[in-house]
Amino acid sequence: MTNKRASEDASNLLKRVTAAALRAVAGRGDIGITYGGTDSEVRGNRVRLPGPPARSGPAEIARLRGSADALALLLRYHDSALHRRRMPQTQPARLIFDAVEQARVQALGSNRMSGVADNLAALIDHNCRAKGYAKVQGRDQALLADALSLIVRERLTGARTPAAAAPLVDPWRSDVASHCTAQLDRMVSCVDDQAAFAEASAQMIHALGLMDDDDPSLDRDSEERDEDGTQPQQADEPSQTQSPDPGGESGLTAAGGSRMQQGETAAETTPGDEGAPGEGGTTAAGPSPRRNRRPEMPENAGAIYRPYTTAFDEVVSAENLCDADELGRLRQHLDQQLSSLEGVVARLANRLQRRLLAKQTRAWQFDLDEGMLDAGRLARVVVDPVHPLSFKQEKETDFRDTIVTLLIDNSGSMRGRPISVAAMSADILARTLERCGVKVEILGFTTRAWKGGSSRERWVGDGRPKLPGRLNDLRHIVYKSADQPWRRSRRNLGLMLREGLLKENIDGEALLWAHNRLLGRPEHRRVLMVISDGAPVDDATLSANPGNFLERHLRDVIGWIQERSPVELTAIGIGHDVTRYYRRAVTLVDAEELGGTMMQNLADLFEEDGRARPQPRTRPTGRLAGRAN
Repeated sequence: MTNKRASEDASNLLKRVTAAALRAVAGRGDIGITYGGTDSEVRGNRVRLPGPPARSGPAEIARLRGSADALALLLRYHDSALHRRRMPQTQPARLIFDAVEQARVQALGSNRMSGVADNLAALIDHNCRAKGYAKVQGRDQALLADALSLIVRERLTGARTPAAAAPLVDPWRSDVASHCTAQLDRMVSCVDDQAAFAEASAQMIHALGLMDDDDPSLDRDSEERDEDGTQPQQADEPSQTQSPDPGGESGLTAAGGSRMQQGETAAETTPGDEGAPGEGGTTAAGPSPRRNRRPEMPENAGAIYRPYTTAFDEVVSAENLCDADELGRLRQHLDQQLSSLEGVVARLANRLQRRLLAKQTRAWQFDLDEGMLDAGRLARVVVDPVHPLSFKQEKETDFRDTIVTLLIDNSGSMRGRPISVAAMSADILARTLERCGVKVEILGFTTRAWKGGSSRERWVGDGRPKLPGRLNDLRHIVYKSADQPWRRSRRNLGLMLREGLLKENIDGEALLWAHNRLLGRPEHRRVLMVISDGAPVDDATLSANPGNFLERHLRDVIGWIQERSPVELTAIGIGHDVTRYYRRAVTLVDAEELGGTMMQNLADLFEEDGRARPQPRTRPTGRLAGRAN
């Protein structure tokens, strides 16, 4: 007991010291800090850091402090509004633009504070090892943004790249040295000026042949000074006019890189025609008058969605991805992490159960020739013995003949609080609906590898043919099948917290997979609820196909289900607007609202009268063809 109390005291002390250091580095005392999960994030003045492990050694403490310092520097030196204005138009350029801006922000802190430099170095070394950079062979175009960010960091700080990342960075050094020396020199000289640095970054991307000559991000300094009437803010002191969400709105993540690499495509920030499949919808703030619309996908073979190969795809049960002991530990961690949320969601679940059970009030048909004997009318037989016996029969209700499928995005951008809340909410919802006689299926979707797996290797070995289609290996996970009792699948939901499980998301094929599983069910009413946090992303696929290849397929699939399928489709977006994809959808700013929103969404669905919907004559074909089985 004494050792446990001492361990808790040490953990609390580490949290307090880390929080104080974060506020000091950020130069802001109004930051609220929480701990939990495995990743870090910042939303406005709220920061979440990974929970320190039970036994924290020097390496774990350095990584935690590195995560805190990365967030603090993002809050102090990054202007998300300026970053969005200067963002290039093409997706590969955006990834690089985000990555080098993250390198700039961290370089400012490293050059000015030696302790911050040590903490960030520990974090970067850990990330390089975790992402498997040591196994990279040759020039991998899908990892170019990561390589450039490390090269830029070298020039800005003088610190050497971690040895684990040498196989990633070294093949690109000659190209960068021959094409980008002038741009790198300028980036070093203007590291304190975000606007000038953004222009130099755009020129570096252009020199590498990844940006068109007419991209407006190449030269906007004079335009911004004329509009604002002021010079761009220097990075010597904390900004008082930054956007309220420096990380979330610009696309940067605290650990380095871009949100687009973890689940957000360029379409999230590129205005376009919301009605045109494959183009980005209008952002919440409205379209920017200075940004051109993204070009439409050409009407050629590349417009037809297809996987390059399905030989490496898999549909796997959750218990087959790790052993029983690890599943038990992950589930225990999930329960501990969300103990405070479980009470709130449980109360909402009880309210949903009362509403659903009220709809199951028994209704009877009387005066039948067969069925159950109607004891209430036996008096008539006593009074008149020749009067025939009366029977009754219970009416069938559409409500009981229902199945609900929860399809949960298991992409990297769901790490931390969103995936934890999704797992717990799905667990409680499955328990509630099971008590009401409603079948529930819980599914997840991700990929087997980052930025292309065996499918991409086969494509490279075949000589990189043009417009290859989807280049990653799908991993579709069954956490709970419809006929499996909740008590037997409860532990499976802890798998969502497993380190390394969450990778990239190809939503269109996952939606078809879940939809076709529902079509094979005998229930009359079928409901599919999608829980996601953005548009589909797979860097390997998008680097070899048109930029809206995955998004267009998702729109086609959603349109087909909504117009021609008997499945009722609803969606919940976490942190990103999904209403531009789904007709019936809700967008949440805070993952904490997920549980209540799921309950309310389903209650509203069951309140609606079950309407007859046309049965599909065929399975999806053409652009919808993908992994439909």
